[in-house]
Amino acid sequence: MTSLTVGFDLDMTLIDSRPGIKAAYQAFSAETGVAIDADLAVSRLGPPLHHELAHWFPEEEIAERVLQYRALYPTYAITPTLAMPGARDAIQAVREAGGRAVVVTAKNGPHAELHLSHLGIDPDAVIGGLWAEGKAEALREHGAGVYVGDHTGDVRGAAAAGALSVAVTTGPCDAEELRAAGADVLLPDLTGFRTWWEGYQAERRDVLQGGYRG
Repeated sequence: MTSLTVGFDLDMTLIDSRPGIKAAYQAFSAETGVAIDADLAVSRLGPPLHHELAHWFPEEEIAERVLQYRALYPTYAITPTLAMPGARDAIQAVREAGGRAVVVTAKNGPHAELHLSHLGIDPDAVIGGLWAEGKAEALREHGAGVYVGDHTGDVRGAAAAGALSVAVTTGPCDAEELRAAGADVLLPDLTGFRTWWEGYQAERRDVLQGGYRG
């Protein structure tokens, strides 16, 4: 059977970056003198950084503030961030089936790689700086037939790439929102990924062998 590449989102899919990003926003707020509600900011993770900063800074400052925030990020955000339950096992399950696991995220690539290295999560590739439908470019390039994410933007990215959308309800979007956006599969978190994946692989084998009776 042909091996399959699976794409994974990062924030709130593979990693719980809320503690780290909250700490980074608090440091950023102190440095800039701008009152940023860090709890509110981390409640809506998913879109690119400049989307969030637009809530707190005038448009003409955004590019500069992105650089300022990113300079603080490695110091404050990496250590407090945790792996999501089932994250390492999900990637291992893909590999055990002969597949490849790639991370496609809106976060800038160097910071995404810092997080993954710190947590001992080792995907086959990391592609940063892509959001929603923009993720389709990398998913197609790597031949991903499945994309796993927690946001409606991830669902749209999977659809744009012609990939199966597997959505986990560990991020800011609930099951109803993800289903309405077009998610093909809904899981509470990645601890259920292996069971789903093994069933999906078995179904693919049946289809390729002409024995599927679905």
